[in-house]
Amino acid sequence: MNLPTPAVHLPSLFLSHGSPMLALEDSPTGRFLDRLGGLLPRPRAIVMASAHFVHAHPTLTAAPRPGTIHDFGGFPEALYGIQYPAAGAPALAGDVARRLAVAGFEAQVDDHHGLDHGVWVPLRRMYPASDIPVVALSVNPAQSADWHYRVGRALAPLREEGVLVIGSGGFSHNLRALDWQHAHATPYAWVAAFTDALREHLLAGNVAGALDWTALPEAHRNHPTTEHLFPLYVALGAGGAGAKGRLLHRDVEMGGLALDAFAFDAA
Repeated sequence: MNLPTPAVHLPSLFLSHGSPMLALEDSPTGRFLDRLGGLLPRPRAIVMASAHFVHAHPTLTAAPRPGTIHDFGGFPEALYGIQYPAAGAPALAGDVARRLAVAGFEAQVDDHHGLDHGVWVPLRRMYPASDIPVVALSVNPAQSADWHYRVGRALAPLREEGVLVIGSGGFSHNLRALDWQHAHATPYAWVAAFTDALREHLLAGNVAGALDWTALPEAHRNHPTTEHLFPLYVALGAGGAGAKGRLLHRDVEMGGLALDAFAFDAA
């Protein structure tokens, strides 16, 4: 597919995707995403780093028609019937892989992998017509925040080429600690301690402070595993040198699932 390059300027985004039920349920975060697509210049394509696409090396989906992956269990049947039939963008995937290789990464493309729920759940709310080509990008929990930030920096020029770069994860993500019976439970103090500190660094453009996330209060309690945190740093890096965060949305579900969303761009 040949994609023309429009003259648009896009921020990079970090989105917290929460539970897969975000695709179906009415919620503050769902309503935010319903509006978000219309507030942005229309991209020619989307490159989306997802917490649920894990690989040792940066890997990009290159299937012309990527399938919709229902990579979860125990949810209502209606969720498994959802399809998000967005086209892929194999040429863009190859181009991004080359840019990452120039930046020193062993990047590769995968022409079979589909779109996991970290990709299609938020995009279904943002772009329900599924008419924008999508390339998914893997993360690696065994690497560092700085490694993912450098991946994002290699993607920053895409924003001037009409490509929307998104990191899809969670601002906090400790599923064992959630109050699953009460969606509107009072947020835990340990969640606020971590998210307030990280949010402050992002809004101030303090990249070093944001990258040093393990020094923040209750860091490992909020992220006992890192796959949902690291897409944030891809988005931060894709914002470019001197990027500051703009808080687009915040909410907490089940006491401990922080759902902040940010745009990143140079001032």
